[in-house]
Amino acid sequence: VYALLRPPGHHAERAAFGGFCSFNNAAIAAHRLSALGRVALIDIDYHHGNGSQDIFYRRNDVHFTSIHGHPNYSYPYFSGFADEKGEGEGKGFNRNYPLRPGGQDVGYLEVLDDALSHIRKFRPEWLVVSLGFAIMRGDPTGSVLVTANGMRRIGERLGNLGVPTLIVQEGGYSLWNLRRGANAFFHGLARTWY
Repeated sequence: VYALLRPPGHHAERAAFGGFCSFNNAAIAAHRLSALGRVALIDIDYHHGNGSQDIFYRRNDVHFTSIHGHPNYSYPYFSGFADEKGEGEGKGFNRNYPLRPGGQDVGYLEVLDDALSHIRKFRPEWLVVSLGFAIMRGDPTGSVLVTANGMRRIGERLGNLGVPTLIVQEGGYSLWNLRRGANAFFHGLARTWY
């Protein structure tokens, strides 16, 4: 399922909103799905999903992973560091992959492969993807340089998990990238299913 939503939601926390986000749509869906089994929530928007992290930081039924611009350089600046791994029952169920500026397809896909290896170990029954196209080259808010071909390969890798998947639209501020990125991502995802 593709939830094409605006405004985005992944910066909305349990008790605060931010980054144009009032309702954390991906987190709401992951919470509801967690009543039916283990959920992996992966955020591939350029900006760290601090709201999703805040909501699930102390839980072990939703595995949260975020691949994003390093908080030393990127909004929201205060969260998304690699040492943030969860607390209490949630310790080990939160993973952050902060990226330095200038990363391209190969480097991004290597990080994604590592993230997906941990998600596979969690054995989710549901996958929620916070999808952002701000990771693409030319986005005015990002500094990662993923191409349309990279987006296709990201879609393939996520589809290869073989888990029922909900994709929730987050950021992306270049109309050209939204068009090209979505087309490539969903072609890659569909190739794994059909």
